[in-house]
Amino acid sequence: MLSPQDQLTELVRTLETQQHVFATDPLLITEKLQGEDGKPIQKLHRRASRIDSNGALARILGKIDGRIKGIMVVMSVVWCLSGFLGLFTLLQTNVVNFFYVLVCLLGFHTIMLLGWLVMSLINQGKPSSNWFANFVSPSYLIRGKDDVTKAAVDLYERQLQHSGMRWYLGRFSHQLWLATLTGMLLAIIFLLIVRQYSFSWESTLLSDQALITLTQVLGWLPSMVGFDVPNSNAIVQSRLVTDAMPLTVARQWAGLLVGSLLMYGIVPRAIAWAFCALMFRRKKMRLDIKQPYYQKILNFWQRQVVDVDDFNEVPVPIAPKAAVSAGKKLVALLEYPAEQDNWWQSGLNSDSDINSEIENFGIVDDRDDMARLKSYLGSHPVQVLLGIHHKALPDRGTLRKLDQIAAHAKDGLIVQLLSDSSALDLTKQVADHQDVRYQQWQTALSARNIGLVNN
Repeated sequence: MLSPQDQLTELVRTLETQQHVFATDPLLITEKLQGEDGKPIQKLHRRASRIDSNGALARILGKIDGRIKGIMVVMSVVWCLSGFLGLFTLLQTNVVNFFYVLVCLLGFHTIMLLGWLVMSLINQGKPSSNWFANFVSPSYLIRGKDDVTKAAVDLYERQLQHSGMRWYLGRFSHQLWLATLTGMLLAIIFLLIVRQYSFSWESTLLSDQALITLTQVLGWLPSMVGFDVPNSNAIVQSRLVTDAMPLTVARQWAGLLVGSLLMYGIVPRAIAWAFCALMFRRKKMRLDIKQPYYQKILNFWQRQVVDVDDFNEVPVPIAPKAAVSAGKKLVALLEYPAEQDNWWQSGLNSDSDINSEIENFGIVDDRDDMARLKSYLGSHPVQVLLGIHHKALPDRGTLRKLDQIAAHAKDGLIVQLLSDSSALDLTKQVADHQDVRYQQWQTALSARNIGLVNN
């Protein structure tokens, strides 16, 4: 799966292509990051985190991830309990057949481990059937009809279908087996502490010498790590035992049983788990920054003049000069309040302009304001002077309001860009930011042929 930072970045990309409204405007964040240092992937992560300033996207992703991991933990606990109870039921008699118990412990486990190894070699490089994706589908784990939830669910669905998930599923499968074997180990240790067992062996088809040799072979690896295993005399004495046996011999058989479970069960399965974890890390899904969406952002951040002599500056769009009429005017502010009263006087600086009748509409922000303004413009032929604050972004919603006002103003629309008069000593970063915003509005007004008042 993608890392949490990559998931958030990809979710922002998906939602932005769907024109989702974020807590913080992506255009503003992208501009601010242009002057910051860092690798491209680091800056993309930083951008996504700042766009998700209220943490709503991260919470949705964390909720899905937490529920998937919760299911895995619950399943591991259930498998551990099943192993404990299974072996606890098996060892209810005081005299147990050693090889019968050993086969019950490791027989099916060994077959499944060898089967996994063979299938991994055969299907090397091929995608495997993703049963886990169907079992823990995010659409079953979280319900929601909003855009963020749908996009997050779709993102997790794509990750679960990735080819590298075969190693993720292999790791989870080995985790369940380790939980089962651990439950068995705990049951054996508990029963050996509170009860005294006698161990025997017998066979109809195999000879006594064959079973003695098999026991010695099984005991080689556990004895290498310090477990007591039966010697030749103990093996012979344990044939067809029906009553209590010497405690020293019973402890040797118990050491072989515990050592076999560890060395032939838990250790190989742990190695397989570690191998799958390593392969999953190598085949892990990565963020594809070669997509056009990311390339557009990276190109914007890297935009600079390399050689002044070879650089031909492209003329920037400039809004036409406003033609101020002598008739009645309506002045209004777009979304933000003005920092000074009678803000329009700096733009309407001729005597005829000031003396003409002026209607102060106030702030145009929500739908009710727009409806009231359009109703007024429908019955009054006025020229609209729209004041736009330096903080206002020329995003889709703001430009949509601008277009509606221009369409309803019978005597035309002119715009006055209001600067930050309270900041007398601007830092270079703030001044550059205001210059970028001013040029963005110049471009937007030029494209709509809306006049700009010089203030």
